[in-house]
Amino acid sequence: MPAEGFRDAGFRWFRCNGNAVGGRVLRARARPDARRAWIAAMSAIAVTIAGSDSGGGAGIQADLKTFSALGVYGACAVTALTAQNTLGVRAIHAVPADFVAAQIDAVFSDLAVDAVKVGMLAQADVIEAVARGLDRHGCKALVLDPVMVATSGDRLLAPAAVDVLRRRLMPRACLVTPNLAEAAALTQTPVAEDEAAMRAQADVLLAQGARAVLVKGGHGGGAESVDLLVDAAGARRFAAPRIDTRNTHGTGCTLSAAIAAGLAKGHDLGAAVNAAKRYVTAALGAAHRLAIGRGRGPVHHFHAWW
Repeated sequence: MPAEGFRDAGFRWFRCNGNAVGGRVLRARARPDARRAWIAAMSAIAVTIAGSDSGGGAGIQADLKTFSALGVYGACAVTALTAQNTLGVRAIHAVPADFVAAQIDAVFSDLAVDAVKVGMLAQADVIEAVARGLDRHGCKALVLDPVMVATSGDRLLAPAAVDVLRRRLMPRACLVTPNLAEAAALTQTPVAEDEAAMRAQADVLLAQGARAVLVKGGHGGGAESVDLLVDAAGARRFAAPRIDTRNTHGTGCTLSAAIAAGLAKGHDLGAAVNAAKRYVTAALGAAHRLAIGRGRGPVHHFHAWW
């Protein structure tokens, strides 16, 4: 039966890679003005500039799943290749900076990009290439996830690149999303053990040039998982029940990608963070329905469908 809002226009044959394939054609029955609004809403585009996770749970794979689950078209520029599974990272191959720049130019010269999520960058020259690429093309909304260490504990950013990340990308972002360990590394302070310390670290990052900071408390303790959004207007608290699951691989990537998806659809920052928090909490809650790998499995990005 056709989906709501569509009519059955009959069975047709198409050509796909030289082969004949058949399918029913569905056409929107909505009024022209409603159809235009629907098409515009479905044309939100977000780009992830990040590393590839061969295991599929984090990195660009998690980002693109998140964009798709939230109704946003996803494109990407790959910054690094990881030989990775649920047990850990076996090897990392950094993509040459000039090829990262070529990917950015190819995507931005053709697609009307509404938001960008930046994740794993690995090396200082890649960070520079990304910063210059974003300057060339402009960026309506940039979410910077300062990926430094994988869930498995493997380092994903060269120590010498941390200062370059801080100087070159942090001031360009409308939001920086460090977890507790990353916030401590960026501020050169101990890992926060309470919300007051999280707020203090966010204030340091604002002083370093960030416009808004979401310190993620998922790796903390307690009955609640609390994320703290801090900007010039003050602090907002986003809390959810802490879910007891080992399937947490890619949680940080998924949250920042979900925020970028919300911004791409025109939500303000607070609304985008709130929606992303709810989406990730649900994805964690449904993660037990997946049996992926022998280590820390992924969250369930498509929990609403299967």
